[in-house]
Amino acid sequence: MTTVFSRDTQLKTMEATLSNAEKYMGQFCTLLAAYTRKTAKLRDKADMLVRQLHDFACTGDAEMSICLKNLAEDLAMVQDYRQAQVERLETRVVAPLKTYGDTVKAKRADLKTFSADRKRELKELQKLEVMRLKNPADRQGISQAEVSVQKATSYANRSTQQMEDIITDFQRHKLEDIKRIFSDFIMVEMLFHAKAVEVYTHTFKNMETMDIDKDLQVFRNRIQLSEALLENTTSTAGMLQYPGLNPPPLRQVRYPSPTPSTLKMAPEQPRQVCYPSPTPSTLRIQPRQSLSRSLLGQREIEDEEEEEDEEEEERYNSEDDLGDPRAIRRSYAAEYVRNQRQK
Repeated sequence: MTTVFSRDTQLKTMEATLSNAEKYMGQFCTLLAAYTRKTAKLRDKADMLVRQLHDFACTGDAEMSICLKNLAEDLAMVQDYRQAQVERLETRVVAPLKTYGDTVKAKRADLKTFSADRKRELKELQKLEVMRLKNPADRQGISQAEVSVQKATSYANRSTQQMEDIITDFQRHKLEDIKRIFSDFIMVEMLFHAKAVEVYTHTFKNMETMDIDKDLQVFRNRIQLSEALLENTTSTAGMLQYPGLNPPPLRQVRYPSPTPSTLKMAPEQPRQVCYPSPTPSTLRIQPRQSLSRSLLGQREIEDEEEEEDEEEEERYNSEDDLGDPRAIRRSYAAEYVRNQRQK
């Protein structure tokens, strides 16, 4: 009977082990899956920000345009790293945790077999005790009952050994999975943040080189009237104020009215249809592609145009921007692609 009670304690410990694994590994799976989905949503919002930054950069002057385009390219590159982060979280963290549902179900089935053997042994023991109390003189019946108890105990011992091995193996794999899964989780996060810090450091330094005064001077020149136009306006106003100083009116020359034979019909121009620009409510996010590659493709076209005027640019840099680190500025993404091509 002592062995039976010890098996009851053993069974409760095994059931508690499986219940805890099912509960907490399931909660970890749910939370980390939600974490991965939130990261993917953050990636999508950042992609929208990249598009808006690039569009807004095209509307500004040189300094703002350069810095914001570089920022858009670097931010798109960070989102490529975030995409890799999402994929790694799904494959290395969430996927292994999903398997614990089926694993626990299989172990519970083995535990039911062990519980059935334990109950059969307990039943045979109770049957033997009852027979000894009611018919102590029935030696044949008692001997048969003892044989049945021995068989049930044999099955229970075998089942107990198998179950101990199964639960021990399950516990070992669980501990190894916990160590590996959360180590991978930390590694994935460190890789992303390390790359993001590297890119953002370059981008921050690039943004610091933005010369606001240059763009402001260009803007002032655009909105202010020129001195010649001001003098012309002043002289015109003086003539209107003193009529005696006005010059004589010019003689009007009359031209003959056109006749049907002299009229020439100009070819009709195709009418241009202007479509309204898309608003945020009409924008739809397409399946994600690498924004950094598309932006870098546009930048490569611009680079080809710059290479055609390379001699003029070098002469301009040597005369006006000698020693100025802001003369040529590139995004981290552009520098990365250039270094990879050189390798």
